[in-house]
Amino acid sequence: MNLAYADDHAPNAKSTNEQPPQHEFYFTRGMFSDDFSMGDDLGGSWSIDYPKADRHFILALNRLSSLDSSPEENAIKLTDPKLRELPLIYALEVGSMQLVEPEINALRDYLLAGGFLFIDDFWGSWAWQNLVEQMQQVFPDKDIVEIPPTHHIFDIVYPIEAIQQVPNFRNGIAFERTGITHEDDGKEPRVSGIFDDEGNLMVLINWNSDLGDAWEWADHPEYPSHFTTYAVMLGINVVVYAMTH
Repeated sequence: MNLAYADDHAPNAKSTNEQPPQHEFYFTRGMFSDDFSMGDDLGGSWSIDYPKADRHFILALNRLSSLDSSPEENAIKLTDPKLRELPLIYALEVGSMQLVEPEINALRDYLLAGGFLFIDDFWGSWAWQNLVEQMQQVFPDKDIVEIPPTHHIFDIVYPIEAIQQVPNFRNGIAFERTGITHEDDGKEPRVSGIFDDEGNLMVLINWNSDLGDAWEWADHPEYPSHFTTYAVMLGINVVVYAMTH
């Protein structure tokens, strides 16, 4: 898998309010409230690795799939009415997520209408507990469960035979020397989810792993390419699943 990328500089967040040219798919960041911000475009947890990680993943998505994906990054508030036009939103660093009531209601409505939430890059028991608390506000009657390895999301495009822990940039660079890939007490990577009443997956949770850093640093000569390859494969599987289910 050849993933050579040009270097990029981070602009301000782009919003769907700008009415970009129509494409089949927009890889979209969900802008949510957290301990530091109120879900705005000034930054916060939602903006980690943005936009370089998104641009690199979009480039891979356009090269390695038949989707017509917008080449530009896209970010949207959870309360934006245009959210309902987007099949997938990507959210990370949810250990500090603190959804307010309008966001809770908007996210619930979005997911029940067929939207898909792709959660990535949060580590350790404290971050997991916070996510559980936030999702219980969205779906008080639904549990987070482990996605079985036989689920179609693991083979819809690329075969994912085992869940891998993808390290952040720092640990990735030091991996050959230290063998460390984890952060905090998040030593075991898991892919979990939330299913709707018909058994369809509507939330995928990539815990104790950092796909976004592997996308962002795909062009760095010292970041191990096998982590990026796995991150791209799983990411494409998630997007294609969200677009077809």
